Amino acid sequence: MADVATITAVEPDGAPRIAVLDILRGIAILGILFMNINGMGQSLAASFDDVRHLGWSAIDQVVWWLREVLAMGTARALLEMLFGAGMVILTDRFATQAEESVVLRRYFARNIVLLVFGLVHVFVLLWPGDILHTYAIAAMVAFLFRQLRARALLFLGSSMAVFFLIGGGLTYSANVSNATDVHRVEARARAGEGLTPADRTVLARQAARAAAQVRITADVKARIDAEDTARNGTFATWAAQQWATFTYTEGQGFEGLFVWEAAASMLIGAGLYRLGVLQGLRSPRFYAALALCGYAVGLPLRLLEAYEGTRFDGAPQISMATSEIARLAMTLGHLGLVNLLVTTALGARLLRPFVAAGRTALTIYIAQTLICLWVLYPPFMLGLYGTMSWTGLMLTALIINAGLLVGANLWVRRFRIAPVEWAWRSLLERRALPWRNGAGTLS
Repeated sequence: MADVATITAVEPDGAPRIAVLDILRGIAILGILFMNINGMGQSLAASFDDVRHLGWSAIDQVVWWLREVLAMGTARALLEMLFGAGMVILTDRFATQAEESVVLRRYFARNIVLLVFGLVHVFVLLWPGDILHTYAIAAMVAFLFRQLRARALLFLGSSMAVFFLIGGGLTYSANVSNATDVHRVEARARAGEGLTPADRTVLARQAARAAAQVRITADVKARIDAEDTARNGTFATWAAQQWATFTYTEGQGFEGLFVWEAAASMLIGAGLYRLGVLQGLRSPRFYAALALCGYAVGLPLRLLEAYEGTRFDGAPQISMATSEIARLAMTLGHLGLVNLLVTTALGARLLRPFVAAGRTALTIYIAQTLICLWVLYPPFMLGLYGTMSWTGLMLTALIINAGLLVGANLWVRRFRIAPVEWAWRSLLERRALPWRNGAGTLS
């Protein structure tokens, strides 16, 4: 349907809305909860380091596999790509009104406000998994490359995937070589053959690696136990634990990796937007091919990654090299499928409710935190932390998202802009923007 790919509305500050981008954004922001709720309703440390801690019954394993293969990281990647598209839309719009220095100041101001919102999300609303502050920093990095040609943007955006492919591949090769050496020397020792100094060095290094793994396992268990205790305690222990989780992540240097990932995906999104791919300007045949190619690459790699993640044997994992390629491929598959569906009458009708979710995405993101962290799982409210397994958590996310989707559609019938978006843009405009339908005039 042609109307889905066209500008269908504008915000109170004059910013355009493109329906298909809102659909993608709405799907992505609702998908984020399926990635976050396990760290809200159970140990965030265990979500990364010991998934069995969150329940490992047969049904839990099925749910975890579906989440891991179909959704892991793809909602985040899609949001990052859409952020890159938004960068192009906004800066091109600013550029028609002002010179480069003004465009830079305005875009940076926009992201500095978003950075503050993200820090409030971390330190006041107490969600250490916040993405707003990361996206704000990444956007200011991606901005510097926005005027490159589309293919150059795609090339730079693939930098992280290439880095992981090469670095992870070399690490995997080294680990396989080490494991082969250990098996060879151990076989010789069992056969009673004499060991050379080089053989003894191999065994000594293996013993050191095994001891290090024991220490890591003990540290992970200690962090999970400490988190469970604190988050089942009082408001003070819960808040302190959330702050500690954030500072631990920052102290491990993960923020730089998160910013790189986000900036790279934003550049891919900017490139795809310039090529007309994100906003549905290509043919149905193109989107069918994009979906098929994305899934053909992403699904096998994701299945391999899930399989290696459930071996729990410490063996070398090739998926450490392919994980970013898998994430991007699955995201492109989803992107192609959605854009293909909106070209059909049935698909457009089914996806149209997500337009409202896309228009209220920032508010939905904060609402997810308020519902989960401040109602369902904190020790001072319902106190459900640690009571749900993977199955219960995903079902809860589904119910919450259904309610938020209905709420978003009811909201946009009466109001022009969602509450958090209104606060963000009003701060940037230095005036209270009109927010009711029919109030004020458009810029």
